[in-house]
Amino acid sequence: MPGQKGQKDQVRVMFPDDVQHFMREQKEGTYVLLDVRQPVEYEKNHLPGARLIPLPELADSMETLHRSQPTIVYCAVGGRSRMAAQLLMNQGFRDVYHLMGGIEAWDQPVASGPTEFHLKFMRGDESPLEMILMGYEFEEGLRKFHETVKHRTTDREFADLLTSLTQAEESHKQTLLSLVPATERVVFEQQIGGRSDDVHVMEGGIDLAEFMERNESYLQTISGYLELAMMIETQALDLYLRMAAASRQQQTREVLLRVSEEEKAHLAALGRLLEHKI
Repeated sequence: MPGQKGQKDQVRVMFPDDVQHFMREQKEGTYVLLDVRQPVEYEKNHLPGARLIPLPELADSMETLHRSQPTIVYCAVGGRSRMAAQLLMNQGFRDVYHLMGGIEAWDQPVASGPTEFHLKFMRGDESPLEMILMGYEFEEGLRKFHETVKHRTTDREFADLLTSLTQAEESHKQTLLSLVPATERVVFEQQIGGRSDDVHVMEGGIDLAEFMERNESYLQTISGYLELAMMIETQALDLYLRMAAASRQQQTREVLLRVSEEEKAHLAALGRLLEHKI
């Protein structure tokens, strides 16, 4: 893992670029992002998939963490995370790092929302098929969002971008369809048949109409829209990762982690497009 290491048992540091590279390269579910701020801070913004354990609660909660997995701790600017990382190391955690500068130094999209937001969409005992169906409908909601904006613009370049984003959502839907076991394909297709008009929520559990109204200013330019699309994909990644962590079904968890990898790849692709436009 990248970072700086000094004397034995000294807290190890990762800079934002190190963490971003690490998150891109690692499979979801193989490491822990630990946010040690307070709940109100987490609700405002957090790294996608991060688990919240406020620093005052860490000593009583560390047994719920995976000691065998790399743990990256962060806070607002780095002070609390350094103390948290030291505490974990003193209790036998060895592959632990803290994010230098905290979330204030983070220049990539972040997620928002309360810690229990994912419970709006799951019980915890869902089957893989139920989660695939939910993901399929989320993708359809985002496709409708792109399609709606496309019909509003007269800019040919903007329309072409929206066409490519719509096609990407169709591709994601096909990926989800490929996860459905052959024995359940007919049932799944019956469930999704004719439900497109009823889809009003898109990736990340975002209400389509409300989100469009609230972010009208982003819908006018290509760069603004790409920023908005990255915001949506970040929320989606965060939701899927939190649902995976909460699932009590191993197969369902594996499906959600697979979908998370798809979202991560799409987010990276949007980042490359935005970099080209600004």
